[in-house]
Amino acid sequence: MARPYSVHEAKAKLSEILRKVKQGRSVTISERGREIARIIPIAPERSLAARLDQLRREGVIVPASGSRDAIRPIVRRRGALRRFLASRG
Repeated sequence: MARPYSVHEAKAKLSEILRKVKQGRSVTISERGREIARIIPIAPERSLAARLDQLRREGVIVPASGSRDAIRPIVRRRGALRRFLASRG
């Protein structure tokens, strides 16, 4: 790992630091010999489809099985929603 930049150096060499970050490297800033910050590159934005595919691969989400017709309403009396909202309000 490269040596950290002091706060003073970081202020003076900001362009150099940003150039390194653009190349994919992370840069550490130190104050009085103690590391206090790390500048890292931002990951490029991915499309919604790519993010969903990754979540599926990781098992965070699973594709729905069956059809929506299998979902039945809980309340069958007409006007139940209106009565519920009126009671809240």
